Amino acid sequence: VAPELLQRLAELIHRGKRVSFWWTMGINQSHEGVRTAQAIINLALMTGNIGRPGTGANSITGQCNAMGSRLFSNTTNLLGGHDFTNPGHRHKVADILNIPEQNIPRQNSWAYSEIIEGIRTGAIRGLWIIATNTAHSWINQNDVKELLGKLDFLVVQDMYHSTETAAYADLVLPAAGWGEKEGTFINSERRFGVIRSVKKAPGQALSDFRIFRLVAESWGCGHLFANWTTPESVFQSMKQLSAGQPCDITGITDYRMLDELGGVQWPCKPNDAATLQYNTNERRLFSGGHFFHADGRAKFIFEEPQSQPEPPDAEYPFTLLTGRGTASQWHTQTRTSKSAILRKLYPQDAYLEINRADADVLKIMDGAMLQVTSRRGSITLRAVITSTVRPGQVFAPMHYDCVNQLTQSVFDPYSRQPGYKACAVSLNAADCFPL
Repeated sequence: VAPELLQRLAELIHRGKRVSFWWTMGINQSHEGVRTAQAIINLALMTGNIGRPGTGANSITGQCNAMGSRLFSNTTNLLGGHDFTNPGHRHKVADILNIPEQNIPRQNSWAYSEIIEGIRTGAIRGLWIIATNTAHSWINQNDVKELLGKLDFLVVQDMYHSTETAAYADLVLPAAGWGEKEGTFINSERRFGVIRSVKKAPGQALSDFRIFRLVAESWGCGHLFANWTTPESVFQSMKQLSAGQPCDITGITDYRMLDELGGVQWPCKPNDAATLQYNTNERRLFSGGHFFHADGRAKFIFEEPQSQPEPPDAEYPFTLLTGRGTASQWHTQTRTSKSAILRKLYPQDAYLEINRADADVLKIMDGAMLQVTSRRGSITLRAVITSTVRPGQVFAPMHYDCVNQLTQSVFDPYSRQPGYKACAVSLNAADCFPL
């Protein structure tokens, strides 16, 4: 994009009274997703579209508690957004959890891509997968399936025993669904809300909380979780851990307060809590022009754009995009594929959307079967001719389990998010003769 065009865009946005920026996983799931999102935030900031009604930079993610996992670190950071490598952080967390400080690792834990490489090298021989259908959803699927087969022992903890990943498991732990357990979620407006159990989990299924406690007892380390008596007791610990963080919620007393107020937005320090009332407790971040930096000022973050890791070429002339398909499909279809009604609403054959101009050049008819090939695999998809895909690009929904046989092992250097949104492919007729 020419710098002059970007300048015109910024000026146009600045002339607007209010502009709100929204994006979904197409931005985040790329080799430079973090910096692309940061560029959007920079644009919102420089045009005055932060901290006012009708403005803001808003990322829509794929799960209802995505913000909860980011803020409270169920991935690679120390609990509550703290750093394993920071001695002060380790001391704080150990003190709040009432555990020996030496029990906390001094190095950051591994990102998902590093776990996969750890299996490859033999550093990881056992794996415990929770609420994730890795064998379907992970990038470069043929590679990850081979690596799952190398493990000495694989545990899968999920609501469903029928996922592609569970088929590789040595042990499946049946987990309760969201209506069968309690806890808190954080939605996209930063609001904590309480989830209550409305029915007992079927069969041997237990809440994730209960499973963790039982495994800890079995491993002889249950005493380290002595304070974790209920999900609400864990919330109280997380509340203490949030002190001094951007997401400080030390002003939330308990679940009852969340219920009575219809949820509470972070941050909520004790002085914030005193002003809250039911359904009138909305608070806008940055309205006073103060940001989460020592000097209170916002900062622009920029890096030079990086080239696409796998650009199209003569052998693989198209760029494949993957993402969500129809409204009746969801992620890896562990649930939506079980509904007879929903199955009637989406195409049964995995399909590939292609621009009409490209289809005309290659003499592809709508509904034709195509062999789609990347440097990692080859699959058969039904052609759908459309104007919604740009020439030179093709699109396949991620819901079909074959699609990630094509995607490449490329990751954002900051978020470690997989780059699902671009890889080079070729198209052939399904009988394998070139088009």
